[in-house]
Amino acid sequence: MSDHHTAHAHGHGAHGHDSGHGHVDHDDHMEAHGSFKDYTIGFILSVILTAIPFWLVMTHQLPPGTTKAVILGFAAVQLVVHMIYFLHMNSKSEGGWNMMAMILTVILLFIVMTGSIWVMYHMNANMMPNMNNDGSSVHGMHDMQ
Repeated sequence: MSDHHTAHAHGHGAHGHDSGHGHVDHDDHMEAHGSFKDYTIGFILSVILTAIPFWLVMTHQLPPGTTKAVILGFAAVQLVVHMIYFLHMNSKSEGGWNMMAMILTVILLFIVMTGSIWVMYHMNANMMPNMNNDGSSVHGMHDMQ
Protein backbone atom coordinates (compact mmCIF):
# COMPACT_ATOMS: atom_id res chain seq x y z
CA MET A 1 0.00 0.00 0.00
CA SER A 2 1.28 3.48 -0.78
CA ASP A 3 1.92 6.03 1.96
CA HIS A 4 -0.95 8.22 0.71
CA HIS A 5 -3.44 5.34 0.71
CA THR A 6 -2.27 4.13 4.14
CA ALA A 7 -2.54 7.61 5.64
CA HIS A 8 -6.03 7.95 4.23
CA ALA A 9 -7.09 4.56 5.63
CA HIS A 10 -5.91 5.51 9.15
CA GLY A 11 -8.07 8.63 9.11
CA HIS A 12 -11.25 6.58 9.59
CA GLY A 13 -12.62 5.93 13.09
CA ALA A 14 -14.04 2.75 14.57
CA HIS A 15 -17.44 3.19 12.94
CA GLY A 16 -16.12 3.78 9.45
CA HIS A 17 -16.64 7.54 9.65
CA ASP A 18 -13.93 9.96 8.79
CA SER A 19 -12.32 11.40 11.91
CA GLY A 20 -12.45 14.95 10.70
CA HIS A 21 -10.65 15.53 7.42
CA GLY A 22 -13.37 14.19 5.10
CA HIS A 23 -16.11 15.64 7.27
CA VAL A 24 -14.69 19.13 6.83
CA ASP A 25 -14.66 18.61 3.07
CA HIS A 26 -18.29 17.53 3.27
CA ASP A 27 -19.24 20.65 5.26
CA ASP A 28 -17.41 22.87 2.79
CA HIS A 29 -19.23 21.14 -0.05
CA MET A 30 -22.59 21.59 1.65
CA GLU A 31 -21.86 25.22 2.53
CA ALA A 32 -21.23 25.95 -1.16
CA HIS A 33 -24.83 24.88 -1.84
CA GLY A 34 -26.30 27.20 0.76
CA SER A 35 -28.46 26.57 3.75
CA PHE A 36 -32.19 26.49 4.34
CA LYS A 37 -31.85 29.94 5.92
CA ASP A 38 -30.24 31.34 2.74
CA TYR A 39 -32.98 29.90 0.55
CA THR A 40 -35.68 31.24 2.88
CA ILE A 41 -34.17 34.74 2.90
CA GLY A 42 -33.84 34.65 -0.89
CA PHE A 43 -37.43 33.52 -1.30
CA ILE A 44 -38.79 36.22 1.03
CA LEU A 45 -36.77 38.94 -0.70
CA SER A 46 -37.94 37.69 -4.11
CA VAL A 47 -41.57 37.79 -3.04
CA ILE A 48 -41.18 41.32 -1.66
CA LEU A 49 -39.30 42.50 -4.76
CA THR A 50 -42.13 41.12 -6.91
CA ALA A 51 -45.06 42.26 -4.77
CA ILE A 52 -44.04 45.93 -4.48
CA PRO A 53 -43.88 46.62 -8.25
CA PHE A 54 -47.10 44.63 -8.73
CA TRP A 55 -48.80 46.76 -6.07
CA LEU A 56 -47.45 49.96 -7.66
CA VAL A 57 -48.88 49.00 -11.05
CA MET A 58 -52.25 47.83 -9.73
CA THR A 59 -52.86 50.87 -7.49
CA HIS A 60 -51.35 53.55 -9.79
CA GLN A 61 -49.40 55.07 -6.87
CA LEU A 62 -46.82 56.73 -9.13
CA PRO A 63 -46.85 58.31 -12.58
CA PRO A 64 -46.33 55.75 -15.39
CA GLY A 65 -42.78 56.89 -16.18
CA THR A 66 -41.71 56.68 -12.56
CA THR A 67 -43.42 53.30 -12.18
CA LYS A 68 -41.44 51.95 -15.13
CA ALA A 69 -38.17 53.13 -13.60
CA VAL A 70 -39.08 51.64 -10.21
CA ILE A 71 -40.00 48.30 -11.81
CA LEU A 72 -36.67 48.19 -13.66
CA GLY A 73 -34.82 49.00 -10.44
CA PHE A 74 -36.64 46.25 -8.55
CA ALA A 75 -35.93 43.81 -11.40
CA ALA A 76 -32.22 44.58 -11.24
CA VAL A 77 -32.16 44.14 -7.46
CA GLN A 78 -34.10 40.89 -7.77
CA LEU A 79 -31.56 39.54 -10.26
CA VAL A 80 -28.75 40.22 -7.78
CA VAL A 81 -30.77 38.60 -4.96
CA HIS A 82 -31.23 35.48 -7.09
CA MET A 83 -27.54 35.36 -7.92
CA ILE A 84 -26.50 35.66 -4.27
CA TYR A 85 -29.10 33.51 -2.52
CA PHE A 86 -29.93 30.89 -5.15
CA LEU A 87 -26.78 30.71 -7.29
CA HIS A 88 -24.51 31.34 -4.27
CA MET A 89 -22.26 33.83 -6.03
CA ASN A 90 -20.02 35.78 -3.67
CA SER A 91 -16.44 37.00 -3.48
CA LYS A 92 -15.24 33.85 -1.68
CA SER A 93 -16.66 31.12 -3.88
CA GLU A 94 -14.60 29.72 -6.74
CA GLY A 95 -11.65 31.92 -5.91
CA GLY A 96 -13.47 35.13 -6.80
CA TRP A 97 -14.50 34.06 -10.31
CA ASN A 98 -18.14 34.00 -9.30
CA MET A 99 -17.86 37.66 -8.30
CA MET A 100 -16.38 38.45 -11.69
CA ALA A 101 -19.30 36.61 -13.31
CA MET A 102 -21.70 38.66 -11.19
CA ILE A 103 -20.07 41.93 -12.22
CA LEU A 104 -20.25 40.88 -15.88
CA THR A 105 -23.90 39.94 -15.43
CA VAL A 106 -24.71 43.31 -13.87
CA ILE A 107 -22.97 45.12 -16.74
CA LEU A 108 -24.80 43.03 -19.34
CA LEU A 109 -28.07 43.55 -17.47
CA PHE A 110 -27.52 47.31 -17.59
CA ILE A 111 -26.76 47.20 -21.32
CA VAL A 112 -29.79 45.02 -22.11
CA MET A 113 -32.18 47.03 -19.94
CA THR A 114 -31.11 50.45 -21.20
CA GLY A 115 -30.94 49.18 -24.79
CA SER A 116 -34.42 47.69 -24.54
CA ILE A 117 -35.85 50.88 -23.09
CA TRP A 118 -34.15 52.94 -25.78
CA VAL A 119 -35.42 50.70 -28.58
CA MET A 120 -38.97 50.58 -27.19
CA TYR A 121 -39.07 54.35 -26.73
CA HIS A 122 -37.87 55.02 -30.27
CA MET A 123 -40.14 52.35 -31.77
CA ASN A 124 -43.09 53.93 -29.98
CA ALA A 125 -42.11 57.43 -31.10
CA ASN A 126 -41.42 56.43 -34.71
CA MET A 127 -44.11 53.81 -35.34
CA MET A 128 -47.21 55.35 -33.76
CA PRO A 129 -49.55 56.99 -36.24
CA ASN A 130 -50.03 60.74 -36.18
CA MET A 131 -52.34 61.37 -33.23
CA ASN A 132 -53.02 65.08 -33.88
CA ASN A 133 -56.61 64.46 -35.09
CA ASP A 134 -56.30 67.43 -37.43
CA GLY A 135 -57.41 65.42 -40.47
CA SER A 136 -54.16 66.06 -42.32
CA SER A 137 -53.23 62.39 -42.40
CA VAL A 138 -55.13 59.19 -42.71
CA HIS A 139 -54.12 56.38 -40.39
CA GLY A 140 -53.05 53.13 -41.94
CA MET A 141 -51.14 52.09 -45.01
CA HIS A 142 -51.79 55.40 -46.79
CA ASP A 143 -49.15 57.03 -44.53
CA MET A 144 -46.56 54.54 -45.74
CA GLN A 145 -46.72 55.69 -49.40
